[in-house]
Amino acid sequence: MLRAAAAERNQGPIAEVLKQYLKGKLKLLEIASGTGQHLAHFAEVFPEVDFQPSECEPRSIHSIVAYVDHLKLANFRVPLFVDVSKKPGQWALPDDYAPQKVDVVYSANMIHISSNAAVSGLFEAAGYLLKPDTGLLITYGPYAKDGKISPQSNIDFDASLKERNAEWGLRDISYLKKVAADNGLQFEHMHDMPANNNILVFRKIR
Repeated sequence: MLRAAAAERNQGPIAEVLKQYLKGKLKLLEIASGTGQHLAHFAEVFPEVDFQPSECEPRSIHSIVAYVDHLKLANFRVPLFVDVSKKPGQWALPDDYAPQKVDVVYSANMIHISSNAAVSGLFEAAGYLLKPDTGLLITYGPYAKDGKISPQSNIDFDASLKERNAEWGLRDISYLKKVAADNGLQFEHMHDMPANNNILVFRKIR
């Protein structure tokens, strides 16, 4: 079971925000689950919600499986292999996570360390999988706002990401709103989070 210090710090504050949205029996698909810590925590906090993790990195998949085996929770599923840069129709999803059957698509700390194809793929998948009118895409991480990045620590972080990969870096919320709209999603709310991060909530409207 891999442990990321950042996930340890932010899983509690994220869960507090999710209490506004995860009510009743829901199906949540996480894209880019990483170590698996978030869903391991959320599955205990929200026992009525069915949590389906996914990843494309073998080491992370092994870590998620270890959490699943350790916790033995009925609502915390074995991870799927998902390459979000591929069309969602090509993913091997279980029948109950078919198009327009998913209540929530959740992704944390992925958008700023992803290719343009992966970012577009996340929103395309949400538009493809979420239930119309009620389905939500919830993302967490650092973002640019109206062409500006703040504070200095986020500016430095953005520069370091772009040095590693030219396609990485903090995406602007206005850009994400446009990508969302192109996939039948409407921006609904932004929550300010610790350490200069935000939660963004988009609703499937068509």
